[in-house]
Amino acid sequence: MKNISVKKIFLYACFSAAMLVSCKKEIEKISDTFKDTVSSSETPAVEKDSIKKDSVVQKESVPPAMQENGFYNAFVLPKDKKMRDSVYAEFSKKYSEKERYAILALNRLDSKNRFNTDTLVVPAKIDTTLMSYSPFPMQLDVLSGVKKFVIFSYPIQAYGVYSNGSLVKWGPTSMGKKAAQTTRGLTFANWKKKLSISTVSTEWKLPYNFNIHNIGGIGWHQYDLPGYPASHSCLRLLMKDAQWLYSYADTWILNPGGATTKAKGTAVMVFGDYKWGGRKPWKKLLDDPNANNISVEEMTKLLEPNVDRMIKEQDNREKVADSIKTAKAMAPVQSEKPAEVPVN
Repeated sequence: MKNISVKKIFLYACFSAAMLVSCKKEIEKISDTFKDTVSSSETPAVEKDSIKKDSVVQKESVPPAMQENGFYNAFVLPKDKKMRDSVYAEFSKKYSEKERYAILALNRLDSKNRFNTDTLVVPAKIDTTLMSYSPFPMQLDVLSGVKKFVIFSYPIQAYGVYSNGSLVKWGPTSMGKKAAQTTRGLTFANWKKKLSISTVSTEWKLPYNFNIHNIGGIGWHQYDLPGYPASHSCLRLLMKDAQWLYSYADTWILNPGGATTKAKGTAVMVFGDYKWGGRKPWKKLLDDPNANNISVEEMTKLLEPNVDRMIKEQDNREKVADSIKTAKAMAPVQSEKPAEVPVN
């Protein structure tokens, strides 16, 4: 009887231990589920369907959407509007207004179109002048004799400005869409107007318009930057850039009567081809910080055949401008006092 009693006690102890282990596992399972629920409510996960082919997959360990992996980082914007507003609010807290402006410019966007992407390319160190991220060479000896030159790159949707071979400014642009591409090649700035009305639609107002193809009606001006080539052949710019270029470039000089050109304005070149439907060039910076860079050799090869003409037109304009200035200086000075009228 004693052996039977001991055996019963042993079996009861084993059964109790098994029940305790089972309950512990169930509690742990419930706890894990609760943690997952809290985690997903605090930091919503971005669905894979919302990430396009040119995006970087979000790392779960970095809330809310920043992926830090080097010189450039990916700031992922979810597809859901409410989630996107929340994530962009975090973005606005993290960066100042000037920093946000620079980041959007790097992504070929203006503030109006800030949501027109699934991933923002963000530099690890923000330079609000953008010069640290220039895809154009800082110095081009081939342009040392050219006082003013503006170049637009179709492949990377960016413009650069050179003075005597030194890069003084660069920025984003939105050039002609596939069905209405901007004319390539060397041209010269013509006339400018602070506010033009588009010939395509009278509803389109074009601030700081600077014409470079008079017959074709092509010029640069401020208008929407949606993050891809979208214009009807013109060269869209951010407002600040349009204002700057408006003051920087020289216009043509017309002969008396305005029918013919006496001197051309600042040299302008549009070059290259955009990869329609491919990954946006600036997204490649996430993999290679030099992905958009144009080499000195490439630029020299492109510009060398045109430099003599640039300098010739530049010298001619200076001579014409000097002659006009001299003629004005030698002209009789008009009296500002009105002629006296006899009183009878």
